[in-house]
Amino acid sequence: MELGIQELYKKWLENASDDSSLIKELEEVKNNEEEIYDRFYRSLEFGTAGLRGVIGAGTNRMNIYNVRVATQGLANYLLKNYEKSSVSISYDSRIKSDLFAAEAARVLAANGIKVYLSTELQPTPVVSYAVRYFKSQAGIMVTASHNPSKYNGYKCYGYDGCQMTDKAAAAVYDEISKLDCFSDVKLVDFDKALEDGIIEYIGDEFYESYLSKVEEQSVNKGICENSDLSVVYTPLNGAGNKLVRKILDRTGVKKVHIVKSQELPDGNFPTCPYPNPEIKEALEEGLKLCEEVKPDLLLATDPDSDRVGIAVPDGDSYRLITGNETGIMLTDYILSNRKALGTLPENPIMVKTVVTSVLTERVANKYGCELKNVLTGFKYIGEQILELEQKNEENRYVFGFEESYGYLAGTYVRDKDAVVASMLICEMAAYYKKQGKSLVDVIDGLYKEYGFYKNTTLSFEFEGASGMETMKNIMDGLRNSDVKEMAGFGIVKHADYFLSFEEDFTTGTKTEIHLPKSNVLSYSLEGGNAIIVRPSGTEPKIKIYFTGVGKDQEDAERVTGVLIDYVKNSSLFFPDKK
Repeated sequence: MELGIQELYKKWLENASDDSSLIKELEEVKNNEEEIYDRFYRSLEFGTAGLRGVIGAGTNRMNIYNVRVATQGLANYLLKNYEKSSVSISYDSRIKSDLFAAEAARVLAANGIKVYLSTELQPTPVVSYAVRYFKSQAGIMVTASHNPSKYNGYKCYGYDGCQMTDKAAAAVYDEISKLDCFSDVKLVDFDKALEDGIIEYIGDEFYESYLSKVEEQSVNKGICENSDLSVVYTPLNGAGNKLVRKILDRTGVKKVHIVKSQELPDGNFPTCPYPNPEIKEALEEGLKLCEEVKPDLLLATDPDSDRVGIAVPDGDSYRLITGNETGIMLTDYILSNRKALGTLPENPIMVKTVVTSVLTERVANKYGCELKNVLTGFKYIGEQILELEQKNEENRYVFGFEESYGYLAGTYVRDKDAVVASMLICEMAAYYKKQGKSLVDVIDGLYKEYGFYKNTTLSFEFEGASGMETMKNIMDGLRNSDVKEMAGFGIVKHADYFLSFEEDFTTGTKTEIHLPKSNVLSYSLEGGNAIIVRPSGTEPKIKIYFTGVGKDQEDAERVTGVLIDYVKNSSLFFPDKK
């Protein structure tokens, strides 16, 4: 029988004694029904992104008990499906990340499952590589990516180094659902497990192997040496500090200026409350240093170092380059140079997500590169690599990216990797610097060649229990509407990735979408413009992606502004505006 919210609250108050901070927190909210409700109205859901939530006490919070029970569920799943298994674990700089990683290791070891554990924080792609390197059956990364400091999370990987599939995640969730987080979890003493060898710290030779694989993805080896490229780098108080700096040094980038206030790990992110390289506020400290040292490039990696954002000189200031723009430049740089050098494979393939700029397709077509579109989430790019690997065609994969600042060249990992992306971005900047071009010149040149596109993403947050219901109502309202135009532009095509169909209004045809179901609605408008809507899979927000096309950049920005104003003031998107 399921317990009521007050009963759950009392149960936690009586049993959560392994972490005194949780008991203190529960005592503090004793007479606050709203706070108690928000902590216990649901359990954190385990999905393909694992767990993610606010750190604190309760079933709807990230804490050692929810980490333990999730790991026990994972252990039960592995024991049912493998005769012998191991799990690779790492963590980033977030509050309690090291604790959560150690607790997960204790549970796995208690179940007889070998653990390979990093000795210090590491970028997320390192776990993907570790799974493949140690031939583990699963991986765990303790991170909440670029969320605010109050969040933490627990991301799971499958045997192939990809984020866990829908099927596997559902099976793990089924195991978790059978368990009580206090009475059904096995634990072993950490130091004893380390002494017995069932928990093993990952050694230096592993990181050397990883960096060698990253370095292999260089397109123009040695281009950065003697290039006089100057870079400002900020790890945003996260996990990229060591490995990003090492790979830049190895590839010849010697003038690297570090943003001191954001150099060392700090889960409070004191200078950037929202440590996301997609937003300007996170880059302010780096931009201040740019004004002093006048670099060719500003690099910023997010806390778990799987995303990277950049800014480049533009006149007397620095221009923030979007994730789409960086991906388009890298696409053109990699394809054009590999073709010229004779290193482009036959029938090359690159992969992007459905919300990523359509300009990518035009660049890929120029070089005879097949472009595959997948759902939002880098695991779907990883799945494409796995499919190629299973056909012994892995070398056909050239590059993959998503508009949210995630990039991957090579197949050594199956997740986005800011370490390799940082290396390639610097290499690209050095290559064009030798031609007397900045990256602003490069992206503007691509716009002149292919057309002027303005891609903008807006996020609308819906916190708390009521927020989830609001998001559901918005998506249901859009899905059930029969709208034929938006912002004065006729709808040319409409795609519903949850109902798996695309309707072409110009021909009256309806076709099936052969992708996994996903709560995404896409509206292709006249003139190449577009609006795509989807709830975030990891945060309480709806993301809306806008594409504006114009005769020049100013016109493209004007069109995008029209689309944004329409959405913000539309009762179709926000029913309370009726």
